[in-house]
Amino acid sequence: MENRTGSHSIHSLQVHLVWITEYRCQVLTGDVQYRCRDILRQLCNTLDIRILKGAVGKGHIRLHLSCLPGISPGETVKRLKGRSSRLLLQEFPELRRRCRGSHFWGTGYGSWSVGNITDGLLQNYLNRHKDSPNGTENFILE
Repeated sequence: MENRTGSHSIHSLQVHLVWITEYRCQVLTGDVQYRCRDILRQLCNTLDIRILKGAVGKGHIRLHLSCLPGISPGETVKRLKGRSSRLLLQEFPELRRRCRGSHFWGTGYGSWSVGNITDGLLQNYLNRHKDSPNGTENFILE
């Protein structure tokens, strides 16, 4: 794991985040999937968050991130979900009909500290999720 440095700090904070679309709608496909990936990359770049690994599935997001110590995982998810939802609903108005309203992402999220498991174990887990059980391919963020 790589250490990151600030003007007066050194840290290595990594987190695994997962969240779903509202009602588990399978809408992250085609252009929407590509655009979602690009939006998440841009937002993470703006927030100085490094995407170490990630995937955009049809109805969920999985991210392995290297974060700064000043932003909690909850705040990180709030920013990523809020901005991406707004942009996706503006750019793809048909999503409002398919997802039954103005909410794009589901209310909750999952957050795990990566320090409790090895990097290899996490990479194997994410790699296994490249192909979903129903035979469709998840979109990898790398």
